[in-house]
Formats: sequence, C-alpha cells, structure tokens
Amino acid sequence: MTTTILAGMQNSLLVLKSSKDGWKVHESLIGTHPESTAFDPNNPGTAYCATFGGGIWKTVDAGQNWDKVGMDFISSPNVTSVSVSSLERGTEGSSVIYAGTEPSEFYRSDDGGHSWERMSNLNDLSSSKSWSFPPRPWTHHVRWIESDVNSPGYVFVAIEAGALIQSRDGGRTWIDRVNQGPYDSHTLATHRKAPKRLYSSAGDGYFESFDYGETWNKPIAGLKHHYLYGLCVDRQDPQTVIASASSGPWEAHDAENAKSFLYRRSEDFGQWKLISKGLPEPSGTMIAILAASSKNTGEFFAASNRGIFCSIDSGILWEMLDIPWPREYHSQHPWSLAIEEE
Repeated sequence: MTTTILAGMQNSLLVLKSSKDGWKVHESLIGTHPESTAFDPNNPGTAYCATFGGGIWKTVDAGQNWDKVGMDFISSPNVTSVSVSSLERGTEGSSVIYAGTEPSEFYRSDDGGHSWERMSNLNDLSSSKSWSFPPRPWTHHVRWIESDVNSPGYVFVAIEAGALIQSRDGGRTWIDRVNQGPYDSHTLATHRKAPKRLYSSAGDGYFESFDYGETWNKPIAGLKHHYLYGLCVDRQDPQTVIASASSGPWEAHDAENAKSFLYRRSEDFGQWKLISKGLPEPSGTMIAILAASSKNTGEFFAASNRGIFCSIDSGILWEMLDIPWPREYHSQHPWSLAIEEE
C-alpha cells in the first residue's frame, strides 16, 4: 500500500509519498497559502488544494503536478475550503466538489473543477448579517465543508465565525444555524458507521449531534482546554475521537506563545484524556491539524510546526515521520492535512 500525504504549510504544499526506502518529499505550490486539501475518494490520485490568494488547484497524479481551476467562475482568489463528495457523482466519472471562499461564498462543481456554480442562497440566510471573523471583523469565510458520507446531497458548512449551516440538496437551499449549536466550528466530521452524527471542534468547545444538527450535546468532561481546532474520528470506530486544543487562539496560532495539546476520547460520553506519548512538548507547539487513515483502523496523523506525526494504536502512542523538517517550518502553522492510501 502506498500512502500519500498533502500537508498545507503557510507558503507551500508538502507532498509526501511512502516508498520501500522511506518517505519521498517535495514542495509544491510554492508561494501560495494552502488553506484546505481534499482527495477525491472515487478517483485515486486526484486531489484539490484551496489557497488564500491563489484560487483552487487540482492534481491527477497524487500531487506531482498541479493545475489551477475555476478562475473564470470563483469570484474571490481567497479559497478557504474544499471538499469532495464520496457519494455524489458528476459528469464523466467525476465526483461533486464543493468550495468556499472569503468573503463567504459557496460553490459547486459537477465536472471535476472545470466549471463552478455559485450557490447564492447561502448568503440569504438570516444569520449572515452577523458573520464576522475576529482578526478581520469586516469579513468572514467558509472555514470547513463536510460532505456527508451517508446521505447524498447533505453538506455541512462552518462559517468562521458565526454559524454552522447545512444543505440537504447539494447547496441549492440552506438550513440556518440552531441556537444551541457551535458558533465557531473549525473542523467537522461525519462517519459511515454513525448516520446522522456530526462532530465539531470549535473555538467555543466540542460539540456532537446525533440528529443532523437539530440538537447538540457538548461532552467536555476531561477537557482542560476549550479552544478546539483539529478533529478526526477512527475510520471503523465512531466512538474514538482525537482533537487538538489550546487555552485560546493566541496559544493555538501564535508561534511565540504557542501551547497546544491533543486529547482522545474512546467511548460515547466518556471523558477526554490528554495524550502525549511521542508528541512534542506543548510549549512552542502550535495547534495540530489532524487526519484519520482512509484504510487502516486506529491510524491517525497530526501536523504542527514541530513535524508530522503518526499513531497506529488509536492515538495512544505517536511517532514523528522521518522526513526533512527545515528550521523555517518551526515558525509555520500547517493549515491542512489530507491522506490517501492505495
């Protein structure tokens, strides 16, 4: 099995490919600011990278070469999120792709990213008048898009900051946020073995829903840090969740003040537990971006300014990948992480 990892750093995209001699690594999209990466689960080797200022890019050879797509259709060059549906198919075997921008707009492509349609009803939601991103309060963006893995056309969108909204018809119409739901979701997840379940790591804590976001729980027992960012769920076990956390955004994202942690929960409504074996010291570590293996039960990946780490025992013990990690990466915040295993 070959593993390909796409890790979005601040100024480039790292492409890692496993081999019998270890990891082969090269930088792509140098000078761009990768915000989000996603593989197409139905077309091996195909992936998309959303960049802030550089639009959206596509590869069909697992990251070796990239082409810009959507230039004539997506109004903002600041593409902040991208997601590929595992259930919805477009033309000629392509999967449906969703993308979001700053300021918040939502787009859909049915032809592999060649053309895009803006789903303008998103901007008509009542809550849109209050959307605002604290560091740049005059604007806001689509932070995360989660294409449901159980119901075609169901897509969940986190606006940073101000709303977690959803569509049940591929973005054509929208359901606005509910009062008890997360306000500042950073990462969302759904799970094939848990229909209707949503997981949200947010600036205002950790949230779960078991009814597609109509009601929400906030299971935080054991969490000593309540600013959550990264999130992943074991591919076979919907109860095993890993999340990255800090005391607040300053400690999460600022290199000089960074102090972050990883937590693990292994049963519904069970307590969160700090995990640290094999991981760098919290001080000096910016908050991690997380991803779960698409093939292997119990395998997780974490990327921070201290390197890329892997666990093969459900997040208990971690090991740093043996790859070059230049000094300049120690002050860079990774923003995205995607895994493909074939």
